[in-house]
Formats: sequence, C-alpha cells, structure tokens
Amino acid sequence: MTISRMTLAAALVAASPALAEDAPADTIVVSAPRITRLQAVIDAEDDQQTGPDAAGFIARQPGAALIDNGTLSGQVQLRGLFGDRILLRINGQNFATGGPNAMDPPMHYAPMVLVDRVEIARGISPVRDGPGLGGGVNAVLKQVQFGTGDVSLSPQADITGQVRSVDESFAVGGIAGLASRDLRLGVIASWEEGGDTRFPGGRIAGTSYRRGVYGVHAGVRTGPGTLSFEYRRQETGRSGNPPFAMDIIYFHTDFARLGFEGDVADGVQLAAHADYTAVRHRMNNFTLRPAPVTVMQRETDTYANTLGADLALRFGSDRRHLRIGADLQQVDNGYVITNPAMPAFFVYALDRGQRERIAGFAEWRTGAGPVEAELGVRVDSHRARVAAPRFGPGLQAGPAGLARAFGNGVRAWQGTTVDAALRLWAEAGSITPRLMLARKTRVPSLIERFSWLPTEASGGLADGNIYVGDPRLTPETAWIAEVGFDWQSSTAYARPVIYYRRVDNFIQGVPFDGTPGLINTSVEMVSAANGDATPLRFANVDAEIWGADIAFGTRLAGPLRLDGVASYVRGRRRDIPDNLYRIAPPNGRLALAWDANDWMLAFEVQGFAAQNRVSTTNSEATTRGYVLANLTGHWLIRDRLRLDAGIENLFDRQYLEHLAGYNRIAQSDVPVGARLPGPGRSAFIRLRWALG
Repeated sequence: MTISRMTLAAALVAASPALAEDAPADTIVVSAPRITRLQAVIDAEDDQQTGPDAAGFIARQPGAALIDNGTLSGQVQLRGLFGDRILLRINGQNFATGGPNAMDPPMHYAPMVLVDRVEIARGISPVRDGPGLGGGVNAVLKQVQFGTGDVSLSPQADITGQVRSVDESFAVGGIAGLASRDLRLGVIASWEEGGDTRFPGGRIAGTSYRRGVYGVHAGVRTGPGTLSFEYRRQETGRSGNPPFAMDIIYFHTDFARLGFEGDVADGVQLAAHADYTAVRHRMNNFTLRPAPVTVMQRETDTYANTLGADLALRFGSDRRHLRIGADLQQVDNGYVITNPAMPAFFVYALDRGQRERIAGFAEWRTGAGPVEAELGVRVDSHRARVAAPRFGPGLQAGPAGLARAFGNGVRAWQGTTVDAALRLWAEAGSITPRLMLARKTRVPSLIERFSWLPTEASGGLADGNIYVGDPRLTPETAWIAEVGFDWQSSTAYARPVIYYRRVDNFIQGVPFDGTPGLINTSVEMVSAANGDATPLRFANVDAEIWGADIAFGTRLAGPLRLDGVASYVRGRRRDIPDNLYRIAPPNGRLALAWDANDWMLAFEVQGFAAQNRVSTTNSEATTRGYVLANLTGHWLIRDRLRLDAGIENLFDRQYLEHLAGYNRIAQSDVPVGARLPGPGRSAFIRLRWALG
C-alpha cells in the first residue's frame, strides 16, 4: 500500500495525463504523508496541519479558509462560499448534517488520522458530482487496497497517532486488513480526545471534545468491474461549542455505501452507487456550560436521514467521451426543543421535514489540437415540505400562536434548477491556460425556507442573531467566470487564478420588517422574549464575489525550497451598500524548507490582513491583521515508519481569527460576546506506520 507525503498536486495534475485522466482541469489533490518518498519534478511543502478535522487541512489550500465554529464544527470556505453552497462529500457520499446549526458539517466526519487524500475543486464542481453554487470537496478516507497476489491474502495496515499540547489532545486511528488481487477486506477505527484550548490569555472554555469511528469495508473484482461496500459508525461525545447557544451532547451517525464501477461493453463504463446516512443528535445549554435558570434550560434532539443513489454511463475513452447519468437524494429531517425539567414544554420547530431531488445530467469531453474542453449540463427537480408543528401545553402563548399560523400557511415547495459548466484548457508544454464559465444554482435549505420559530438556528452562521425563514424564497443562481493558468518547470511551479461570481437571489438575513427595533409583530415579540428585539429574516438579495488566489513554489538550491499560497476574496451585496458576512481577509503562507532524502525541516510564516469590510446586517465585528510563525519537520525513521513534529504559533502570538465565532459561554477566560481567539503555542508529535 502506497502512503504518500502531503503534497499539493495542482501542478502535477496539470502536467501529467497519468494523474489527470478524467479529473476536472481545476482539481487539486492533497494527500496524506507518505512514508516512502514521492518522486516528482516539484513537490509542494509538507502540510503539517494538526487540527482534528479535515476542514483545517483544506483551509491551508489556495482560495480556502476555515469557518471556526468549534473544535469539531469547523466549516470549509471556498472563495467566499461555505455551508451547503459548496458540494462537500466524504468518500463520494453527500448527506444532510444533523444539526440546525451545522454543528456536524461534513468534514466533522473526516478525522485527520483517517484521511488519505482530499480532492478540491476550488472554482466550480463538475455537474456529474451534484448541485452546488461553487466549488467542491471530497475527503477520501483510508481503505485497504487491492494487492498483487493472485490468490493469497496479504496483510495491510496504516496506523497514525498524534499528541499536541495546546489542548492536551491525542488521536489514534487507521486501517487494517487483508487483500489479494481480486479481494480486499478491511476495518477502520479511530479515537480522539482533547481538553479546552489554551491561548496566551488563558483557556477557551467549552472547547473540549471526544470522537470515535469504527467500521468495515470490502471490495471484489469480478467480471468487468469492481464491487465495493463500506460501513462506518461515528460517535461524537460531549464536545463544547462556544459560538453556539448549545453544546454537543452526542452525534451518533451511520454511513453505508455500495458501489460498482467497471466496463460493461467495449468503450462503455458504468458507475453506480447507493448510500444511506443516519444522524442522531442531542445538544443542550446546561451540561457543558454554566446552566441558566431552570425555566430557560433547553435541550434539542434532531435527526437527519439521507438516502442517495447515482448511475452514470461513459461512452468513449478517458479523453474523448460522453457521460450521461442520473442521481437522486431524499432527506428526512426534524428537531424538537424541550426543557427536561418541564415535561409539558416541547415544540417541534422543524417537524417531519422532507427534501427530495432527482436529476439527470450529461457531460461531453472533447478537444481540438492542444485545446481540451468539457461541457456539462444538469437539470434537478426539487420538492420540499414540512408538517404542521406539534407542541406541548407548556409552550408560551406567543410561540404557540406562531405555530398555529405556520400550520395554516404554505408548508411545501417544488421547483426545477438548471446548472451548466464549460471548462477549456490547453496542453501547451510547461504552461496550461484555463478558462471556466458556469451557471450554478442552490435551493434554500429547510431552515432557510421553513423556520417559523424565532431561534438562532441558521445553518451555522453563528452570528448571534435570531432568524426566521420565508417559504417564498427562490433558488440562488450564480454566473461564474474564472481564468488562470498552471505553469511548471523543472524547478518551479505557479498556479494563479482570478474569478468573478455574480449571484442572483443570494439568501441573506435581512431585518424582519421595515421597522427594525419597533416590536409590532408576533415574530418580533417572541424574538424579543428570547433576547433579540431585531430578528432577521432569510430573504433573496443580490450579491457578487470576486478575487484571486495562487499556489507557487521553487527549488532554491539542492534540497532547499520555497513554497507559498496567497488568497484574496471580496464579497458584497449589489442591492444595498453592505458586505457579505464572514468573508476571509487577504492572507498568505510562505514556507522555507530543507527537504533531504529522509528528513525535512520547514519554517513557515502565515499572514492575515485586517478585515474591515464586514456585514452591518449581521453585526459583524472587524478584526486586526496578524502574522504567525510555525516550525515543523519530519524524519523517515525507516521505510514504513515516519515521525512528524513541530511547534505551531512559535512565538505564542495572541490573535483573533476573523472567521471564528463569538463566545457564548460564561466563566471562560474569553468574555461573553467577544470573538474567540486563536490557539496559542502548540507542540505536536505524530507517528505513522504502514504495512503492505
């Protein structure tokens, strides 16, 4: 089993047909650390991100950033978009998260000790992968691979362990199994625990966590193709979430996926998958943080079941083909708010919600001379509905009146969306110019459309505002243009990109009515009773996002190399003079590394500019710029054993990440309402061993 060192393969994908094959022209593949060296013309830096989730790992790539909503609740931002505006998958599986505030965003289910590689489409995701307003990410977990033996089964293993000081955490996980040329059988497991994160001013209360994963996977080569199966169970235990009104008590999540890929006729390939995800979640505001008075204690139980399937036929070769296919997804989702001390108090704020989507798509890969082209179109039919709210006799009169009114109103929607994407690139020696044009859409979530009860449920915005939905919302439509090039020589590479995205009907919180602060509606009365006299309503507005990013690097002399990443994104509304919420400030990384045959030492500087272009509507606070330094390295002890170590935030700098949330937990060293600080100085050690 090949285990590769972390490498940003943007230049390699563009330069090598063997790597590119059927991959999109703008896909970046970032792999986990190899124990044997990767031989390539140019290698990007070893990426030593030590956070528990793949979200922080992805955030180090060009155009990406981390929405820090908690240690296990970080969301990926790509070129200003986050949440379900980008297509996020684990092992190719897309699913609904279990919490109304996205405490379990997709990368919550990709512990770094289990990640093999991450595939990132920074600009636009291919239409074959599903709907999405922007780019896409697929985190691929480790699996036992097919072996070389004809009959005999050979053992394989890949185990990683890590400790780090900033939160006194440890993580261990990996895979083990047996494989021959035609059969593979494996198990996967991990366990992680961490305490409260330290920063130069003390500890950030409510940031401890625990999480476990276990499962099995198998594959069989039979006849024309390969059958595969995987099952995983993830159990997240008590984990704090300072930016939210509640903490995670548990997530119990099951994943199952069955697939077939292979040739069914001469020049015809079939790919078919079916998958299921079931999330069960509990959160409350009194177990992991100072409890409020009994009457204000709240506990919420949620569920989300996702059933998905896809089928595609490809006619032709890797470089010249027509692909046609279909996919579908059905989501059942709901949650109930209770007070355990008052059994008569309960309300189903989202009751028996359902989303259904069925789609067809076609992609044509062609070219002429040095120019390659991929044109894709997909059409999705959508349905969404919720049941009339149920509530107990202990619910106050105001919310009960809103529940009855919503039950008598519009509780269903259906519509059709059309996505199209054109990619053009030219294979011209050391330089590959690229142009992309797209029309991409996103339908409103159940929370955005059907939230009738004024709460902080916002799909993870974590801005402290109370929101309600609007059944009249229409889908978002983005018109996207991107131009860039990949350049690679024998000693250097660069991949600059500039882009523009015009979004019609962008879904944004706006004042509930034309007289914010004047409490003259039932919604505002209930919201004021919950602590916010100026609630927001999800509405369609107009927006635009543009920017540029680059990955670059060069070998300076012998094993000495320099690698860097820089990103700039600007987001604003077109209907009023305001900025979009939670847009990453300009930032960059520069690393100087001595990369010898069996060891590497790197000094990295990360810089983030001040962010003064903030959302007034979301009451977003500005942040100052800062610079951090990191020292990392690795040692290949022997062929199958690698040791990584380092110190992050070397000079123990106190700083505020602009994309971090605001503290909601009392009795912390961070004041209530203040933006959460970044971690202080942290040493780490990671050991990885492989067999087979």
